[in-house]
Amino acid sequence: MSDNAKKPNFLLIVADDLGFSDIGCFGSEIQTPNLDKLAQSGIRMTDFHTAAACSPTRAMLLSGTDNHIAGIGCMSEQKEHDLKRWDAPGHEGFLNYRVAALPEVLQDNNYHTLLSGKWHLGLKPDFTPDKRGFDRSFALLPGCSNHYGWEPQLQDGMIKFFERIPPLYTDNGKLVDLKSNTTNDPKGFYSSDFYADNLINYLSERPKDKPFFAFLPFSAPHWPLQVDKKYRDKYKGKYDEGPEVLRQKRLAKLKELGLIPPDVVPHDVVAPEQSEWEQMTEEERQLSARAMETFAGMVDNMDENIGKVLDYLKGIGEFENTFIIFQSDNGAEGLAYEAIPVMGKNIMNVIDKFYDNSLDNIGEHNSFVWYGPRWAQAATAPSRLYKMFSTEGGIRVPFILNYPPWTQNLGGKIIDAFATVMDIMPTMLDLAGAPHPSKNHLFRGRHVEDMRGKSWVNYFTKLNSVSGSKEEKSALITGVDAIHTSDDPATGWELFGRAALRKGHWKIVFMPRWSHGTEEWELFDLSKDPGETNNLAAQEPEKVKELLELWEEYVKQNGVVWGAPLSSVPVNGDIECKDVIGGDALDDTRGWMPHRGKGRV
Repeated sequence: MSDNAKKPNFLLIVADDLGFSDIGCFGSEIQTPNLDKLAQSGIRMTDFHTAAACSPTRAMLLSGTDNHIAGIGCMSEQKEHDLKRWDAPGHEGFLNYRVAALPEVLQDNNYHTLLSGKWHLGLKPDFTPDKRGFDRSFALLPGCSNHYGWEPQLQDGMIKFFERIPPLYTDNGKLVDLKSNTTNDPKGFYSSDFYADNLINYLSERPKDKPFFAFLPFSAPHWPLQVDKKYRDKYKGKYDEGPEVLRQKRLAKLKELGLIPPDVVPHDVVAPEQSEWEQMTEEERQLSARAMETFAGMVDNMDENIGKVLDYLKGIGEFENTFIIFQSDNGAEGLAYEAIPVMGKNIMNVIDKFYDNSLDNIGEHNSFVWYGPRWAQAATAPSRLYKMFSTEGGIRVPFILNYPPWTQNLGGKIIDAFATVMDIMPTMLDLAGAPHPSKNHLFRGRHVEDMRGKSWVNYFTKLNSVSGSKEEKSALITGVDAIHTSDDPATGWELFGRAALRKGHWKIVFMPRWSHGTEEWELFDLSKDPGETNNLAAQEPEKVKELLELWEEYVKQNGVVWGAPLSSVPVNGDIECKDVIGGDALDDTRGWMPHRGKGRV
């Protein structure tokens, strides 16, 4: 057997905007038998963390370091809010060349590298997946799009919100002329179906003398919520009691499964009063429940497609030698776009004119809905808030690992150790025997930054050691610092002026007043208060001081833009996107698809 044959394959599966309890093995009523089975013979992690949004997480995942180093300290979609603030290295809005990308390093170590799904790490031709180490790639470049590849001919009705999310796909760096699926043709395009089938095709055509790295980043269940009615209608009536009833059921199931403490105090739901179930009309409740039914159908369909890929690996005899991860990219999406001043009205005007969001049509190619903050917080409970926030609801996600050499004796175990998405790359490189390029040497003609994540190889070696006592193994499973010890650096987060830092079970959080915060640093003991309900800053000033010193160190090391609280309104003056670092992402989109019409403000 060759050395390559002994190396593990890697399958990295990422769901888009999936909440902590949105799959069956994490307490959901949504049917996900394939993921449940994967967890049953693998492990689940309850304290795994990402960034608070899509592209920053993907940058951390594929670089092993902080998003402010890797180029997405600010998402390209957000930069217009304060162009001068984010005109700084590390805030380009795409995966920059200061980092060595995971597929680049694996490619240089004789791995065959594949991507089928959402990219969201660069719109310029120089930053597509084929330029960052993927041998083959079918990629959705923007952050989301219509799941059927359709969009109306907006022309003069185009606004920037919609201009950012076209069905813009590349095949190995070349623009795809995608045929939209307007008839629910099972052979036509639907994002999750196509991504999985395409990956299977890639795997079937791979060189058999190389191990593979396969990246399957779904764009589901990100809005617009769309799926075939056969999936949607499996959940008909399931959500008629509203999001609070669902939230309580999910909390009870999480406790029953041992995924949260039985005495946990969940954070209160934070949402506009008018969105309360009792305040809504019967028609509004029906439409809201239908949106949630569609969301559930999307997750159900995604699981079915994951099952197809896993069955293929078993059929070709590669499952046992494949390191498989499933995770979400951030917490559930809870933003109510219709409530955003000015912008919300513009969005709804376009939707009302060009889409059909009638009850029976929700989920079809020409519908455009999201589900809002209350359904999102049913999925992030007991945590605080949701996507885009550095509170636990935005950054704590479901995580499954299945790798028989590590997990065959741990099947079904729940691991409570703190870990982050930055750990994935160092772990995979460690297993592949592929050293990360040193900061002091050139990699592909450039200097690159070190990784901040930590390999799990030593951790799982200890966990599987026969010599360890029962008490030692219990500490490895339940101890918060079993992977990241007290000797390791603190972990920080910052996105859109919302920040946090964690060391052990202590966490500080900062959010502007206009963004559900106090504009002061809050302190939480997550070992006793995972819902972040009891601010201990006044009682523990020394602990706050200690963590703020670590925060300043984190800001300096990672190039975080920090200072005055972010304004609630755009503050750009005369500067334009094209004049700041990274350029104008909308111009990059127009370069691929100039026929669509230019969005007005």
